[in-house]
Amino acid sequence: MTAAPAPIGPRPGDADPPLAAVEQIVALALAEDAPWGDLSSEASTPASATATARLVSRVDGVLAGGLALATAFRRADPRIEVRLLLADGAPLAPGADVAVVEGPARGILTGERVALNLAQRLSGVATLTRAYVDAVAGTGARIVDTRKTTPGLRVLEKAAVRAGGAHNHRHSLSDAVMLKDNHLAVLAAEGLGVAEAIRAVRSRIPHTTTLEVEVDRLDQLDAVLEGGADIILLDNFAPSDILTAVAQIDGRALIEASGGVTLGTVRAIAETGVDIISVGALTHSAPALDLGLDIAVR
Repeated sequence: MTAAPAPIGPRPGDADPPLAAVEQIVALALAEDAPWGDLSSEASTPASATATARLVSRVDGVLAGGLALATAFRRADPRIEVRLLLADGAPLAPGADVAVVEGPARGILTGERVALNLAQRLSGVATLTRAYVDAVAGTGARIVDTRKTTPGLRVLEKAAVRAGGAHNHRHSLSDAVMLKDNHLAVLAAEGLGVAEAIRAVRSRIPHTTTLEVEVDRLDQLDAVLEGGADIILLDNFAPSDILTAVAQIDGRALIEASGGVTLGTVRAIAETGVDIISVGALTHSAPALDLGLDIAVR
């Protein structure tokens, strides 16, 4: 019977991405970074050399990507041991120790860049997400992400959003039906009005599938409500128009606001009474968080 792998740190929680997906992403990243070996480390570092490295935060923020970090080092050399000192979602301050990495020096040097790239990127997403979540505290509005993610990294970035305290929208086009302006334009070209189009789509999907419809004008709301949408997305509405839309919808559908949302505007949007605010910036505009890895060769 094969022994279970040793734990890598704090118990995994809801913020963790699936391990199989992390393994796949890290394998591709390492193959990209060292396709036929790490010439620098192999030429400069004795094969027998071992090292201890500490991952340290240099700024305030929120941690994410711990599993990806540990996986990168272990795939670089399975003899490397990674001890995560903090769980994803933990607050960071300058000088905070995040992880200890021990093992063959060559492997640590080879895995360092991929491990840091992922941890810095994902911690940046979690940090920006936490700022949005804090900005709407007490309003009842839920902050969610979008599909505006880095190609190939979606599962990691959406986990980082959860680590930052927000929620996920659709993970993919397969998850739910969302009729946007271009979908409705195609249906209109087929001779279907908005309400009729929504009903036609509803008849083709399982009863368990959520149906969301995007609108960009107040005068579209009546037809969308008549069609029976579960969620109505108000795209690029001014706060005053959102207030009008919330009153008009009057609880007959969940209300999502999206489009151009910033930290400066999100509170006012939340205070209109919408249920959900989707923010593409959580993943497409988050700066990498400054994390450093300091190595001491033994």
